[in-house]
Amino acid sequence: MVQIVISSAGAGGLAEWVLMELQGEIEARHSTGLAGNLLGDLHYTTEGTPVLIVGHHILYGKIIHLERPFAVLVKHTPGQDCDALDSESGTRYLVTALIKNKILFKTRPKPIITNVPRKV
Repeated sequence: MVQIVISSAGAGGLAEWVLMELQGEIEARHSTGLAGNLLGDLHYTTEGTPVLIVGHHILYGKIIHLERPFAVLVKHTPGQDCDALDSESGTRYLVTALIKNKILFKTRPKPIITNVPRKV
């Protein structure tokens, strides 16, 4: 039998993350990928509606409560230095955050148009 050890983060409590779900594909301008790059700006209206601004496009979303929350785990192998875990043999997992809500952007992005000339 394989034993998987899972422990929670320190006494300060777990961080709460939010999952973002987008419809379609997001491509970087260059072939470097999206890792480590800024995707856009997330704002909320006075009514609490999430608004995502990506470049010259705007997306409106809604917040959905997940029935079954996700746990964010970080894997620690015996060779790694970790203060919160014992130095016993075997791989351990540390729960660092919980995801209880997601923001769903299911509509197509709308272009942001600031100045429209009166005569063409």
